[in-house]
Amino acid sequence: MRLTFTAVTARERIVDEVTSWSGVTSGHGERGEFAFKVGGREIGHLHGGRVAHFSFPKDVGVQLREQGRVGDHPVFPDRVGLGERTIAGDDDVRDVVALIRLNYDRIVERYGVPT
Repeated sequence: MRLTFTAVTARERIVDEVTSWSGVTSGHGERGEFAFKVGGREIGHLHGGRVAHFSFPKDVGVQLREQGRVGDHPVFPDRVGLGERTIAGDDDVRDVVALIRLNYDRIVERYGVPT
């Protein structure tokens, strides 16, 4: 008997989890990113399985930087609401999902789950 194993990539794990949430849509953007949206509002995006980008309210962005959970966005390093998280291992995958969930919960609380 021969067993075969399929490795699930970080990107696949993130996509599978985030797209399982009610009202989330996903797809490729114009800059090579793979974005997650709720009701047309982006809640985060991936560049392959190596990095995630987010947009948070400024106060949340400052707090996440202080906690070391996100770093500067490479294109807009001075915009405290924008952040980047490198994906290098399982802990990063879990935190990227948690960071996207922060945005999801904020959007759903304010606008509801799209139908």
